[in-house]
Amino acid sequence: MGSTKQTPVKYYVGIDVGSASVRAALVDAFGTVVAHADQPIQIWEPRPDHYEQSSADIWAACCSVTKKVVCGVDASQIRGVGFDATCSLVVVDKQFQPLAVNCEGQNDRNIIMWMDHRAVSQVERINATQHRVLSYVGGVMSVEMQPPKLLWIKDNLQESCWEKAGYFFDLPDFLSWKATGVTARSLCTVVCKWTYTSDGGWDDSFWKTIGLEDLVKEKYEKIGNHVLSPGESVGKGLTPEAAKDLGLPEGIAVAASLIDAHAGGLGVIGADVKGHNLPCENQPITSRVAMICGTSSCHMGVSETPIFVPGVWGPYFSAMVPGLWLNEGGQSATGKLIDHVVRGHVAFPELQSKAAASAHSIYTYLNSHLDLIKKSLPVGFLTVDLHVWPDFHGNRSPLTDLTLKGMVVGLTLSQGLDELALIYLATIQAIALGTRHILETMEAAGHHINTLFLCGGLSKNPLFVQMHADITGKPVVLSREVESVLVGAAILGACASGDFASIQEAMEKMGKIGRVVQPNHEHKRFYDKKYEVFLKLVEHQREYRSIMNS
Repeated sequence: MGSTKQTPVKYYVGIDVGSASVRAALVDAFGTVVAHADQPIQIWEPRPDHYEQSSADIWAACCSVTKKVVCGVDASQIRGVGFDATCSLVVVDKQFQPLAVNCEGQNDRNIIMWMDHRAVSQVERINATQHRVLSYVGGVMSVEMQPPKLLWIKDNLQESCWEKAGYFFDLPDFLSWKATGVTARSLCTVVCKWTYTSDGGWDDSFWKTIGLEDLVKEKYEKIGNHVLSPGESVGKGLTPEAAKDLGLPEGIAVAASLIDAHAGGLGVIGADVKGHNLPCENQPITSRVAMICGTSSCHMGVSETPIFVPGVWGPYFSAMVPGLWLNEGGQSATGKLIDHVVRGHVAFPELQSKAAASAHSIYTYLNSHLDLIKKSLPVGFLTVDLHVWPDFHGNRSPLTDLTLKGMVVGLTLSQGLDELALIYLATIQAIALGTRHILETMEAAGHHINTLFLCGGLSKNPLFVQMHADITGKPVVLSREVESVLVGAAILGACASGDFASIQEAMEKMGKIGRVVQPNHEHKRFYDKKYEVFLKLVEHQREYRSIMNS
């Protein structure tokens, strides 16, 4: 009998830095997560709307989780590493040491987080210029992008930070620098968050107009003058120091990184859908939108030609899928909003104790409780008299109005567990109605979308998923691997290793479908009415604001 020699399995490491934790996964060439680890990271909130982190704390967590997932694996089988992270701003001095982004001078707090809204007056000044680059961010720049944050630093910390700064990194680029010693930036970060264009590069007139001409004089060294496509190999791979920190072999390929939401999009949007009876089968991936739902939510749609969507970021060329234009809608607070509403309710202690007694999470318990109180009604119909406007942290898309506030209509004097379950349901519905608002705006501008691909923490909640299917009227595809963002990061590492000819090939081979959730079309009339009320809420908010300001 002859023996067949087995080909060793190839592995890739995906490292994802979210808002509150760092996660790592060991992923094989078929997109299967073989090992997974996570570790919390610190967030400081020194004053309202100021959120800061530490690059040293984040790198230490990256090293810790990576060592855990590669423990016991033959190092020769690990072929590449990919990073993704939130689009937070990292500041270091000319020796790459952390530099304080706060008035307290705390150098360890050297990151302004993506969700930090301190630069409101700066972004208003930028938007007042109506510069041509703003057409690539939906016409209005968000306070969550990097130019207003840089301007805030110059306005408020000129001597202590602006003049001492050697480099301003987007967090995904900081991680690839830390791993390779190369300061190259990813096309994803600089195009999506810094106003770089893939055909023209940096626009000198923009930076001069907003008062950051210093960056032009220095030939953009501080914010990046060497740009790589996501998945492209950076430098000579892992440096000896980084290899030791991460527990990986020196020199293995490190990919140009992605923003976390874009990694999630990469992990799901290109999956093979044959045999699932989906409207996007035999259609280009331009018929799909990837929704990455965590602390916040992002809605990623691609097109073959640039589509300018009012209030939706982009079009960005090759920022997620090479050769395609990306539009990115978003909601600034989704998972964070659900937590805020549930944990702030007077019945939360009762919920906590009952969930613990039943050995379920609070959200699994709430979903079960809704099933108990619905009687003969569909669960969603319980909110016929309860409506939420979800912009407790402003509106990112499609209204681009960070001054909008949250609203709840239909409260009573009751404060029990039933009422907590109902406000939880109404909040989830409001988030789904916000998604519908974004999708309809994208479709009105020229997108043709028929299927949603969901990933991220909220995609684990069946109520959240079903509400998105029912309210948008579109089927929702869930990936086989819940950790699609980590699969997306691993896809980058796989491309950098040379094991796949292109990102598209790796997406198709490594992105796998798990489950499909169909919309219940019998509920369409109810949710059409909910949507009508939803749009009225913001009209009323603007109307009463106008009255109070008159």
